[in-house]
Parts: sequence; C-alpha cells; structure tokens
Amino acid sequence: MICLECNKELGYLDHKNAMDSLGVELCVQHHQRMQKLIEKNNTPLEAVQLYYALKEAGIGAMLEWWDGKKSVDIAISRVKLNIEIDSEYDKLTEEDAINNLEEAMHSFKNGFTTIRIPHIVVRYYLNETVKNIIGIMEGLKANIRMI
Repeated sequence: MICLECNKELGYLDHKNAMDSLGVELCVQHHQRMQKLIEKNNTPLEAVQLYYALKEAGIGAMLEWWDGKKSVDIAISRVKLNIEIDSEYDKLTEEDAINNLEEAMHSFKNGFTTIRIPHIVVRYYLNETVKNIIGIMEGLKANIRMI
C-alpha cells in the first residue's frame, strides 16, 4: 500500500481513511490536500477516482484545471480533452442542459473537446471508462496529426 501521489508507504489507518473517504490510496498529507480541493471546488469523488485511474494508466491528466472561464473536473491538455463528471445528471433541467451545451461550444471554439460522464459510470465501470477515454484520446491524436 503506497500513496498514489508520492509513493510513500502507507500504514493501515492511513490506507483505510483514504479508501473510506475517497476510494484511492493517499498518505495523510495528500488525503488532506484532496479533501480541501473537493471542498473548494465541489469536486465529485468519481472525478478524483478517475483522475488517479488515468494517472495509473500513464495519462498526464490534471484535476480541477482552470480553462479561463471555469474549473474543469479533469483536463488532458496533450489532446485538448476536458472531462466533466455529472453527479446530478438525473436532475438535469432544460436550463442546465443548454448551459452544458454552451460550455461545450466555448471549449470547442478554444480547440478543446468536452465530454460529460455520469458519475455512476465511473463508480461501477472505472476500468472500462479509462479504456474508453484512452480510445477517445487516440482519436483526438489522429485528428490533430491530420490537421
């Protein structure tokens, strides 16, 4: 058991506390930092879990990246991909839907592709989600080369 951020050896209690609250292995220092980030940005737990799963897959993602207009849950700047985790997609209003569409349009105008992933998909299908994001990245890389 090691911290996914600094590779520090974790004791049982540190491991248990981080897994119980975040679902990822972090030392006390990184666990506290992540808790502050979650509180500050209202970051979904599934965004944290997906971020570390992408990191383990060798993908250089950024958590809570500022795009100039708003904070994006996860950004992969190498292929200009923004990932938003929808934690309340079942309560989506028409106004929320049009705002999401406008945000996607602004990102696209700035050369970024934005995808929205329901939190439930990350929670129960994390490995499949990572594989699909890798596939999306490969498609974006191919399109970048063609331009």
